[in-house]
Amino acid sequence: MKRQATAVWNGSGKEGSGHLTSQSSVLKETQYSYKSRFEQGVGTNPEELMAAAHAGCFTMKLSFVLGAAGFTPENIETNCAISLEDGVITSSHLTVKAKVPGITPEQFQASADDAKANCPVSKAYNMEITMEASLA
Repeated sequence: MKRQATAVWNGSGKEGSGHLTSQSSVLKETQYSYKSRFEQGVGTNPEELMAAAHAGCFTMKLSFVLGAAGFTPENIETNCAISLEDGVITSSHLTVKAKVPGITPEQFQASADDAKANCPVSKAYNMEITMEASLA
């Protein structure tokens, strides 16, 4: 399986702008710029997209891990924060809260640790990955 996206950029790095289009068209000429990346401009940026990818992949993997352990989650919500420091993406921090009937905090933590270590995006990211996991 392969997935793809296209980036188009016009102009200089600081004054220019671009847009992103994904294969699924969820992103369709979605704006990005220096301001949306390094300031507070309108549009997306690579770090935000990395955070969405990690949160989505981890959350789905956690659902599969819980299912394999005999639990069906009612809800899993994950926030991911990607850190960019001095021009280097340095870390990803996951904060997950879930409602999982019948599970102990220890079982949930073990499942979350498994998902963090084994979701495909975690495996792809060559950076520190930290996590806070709690039951709702």
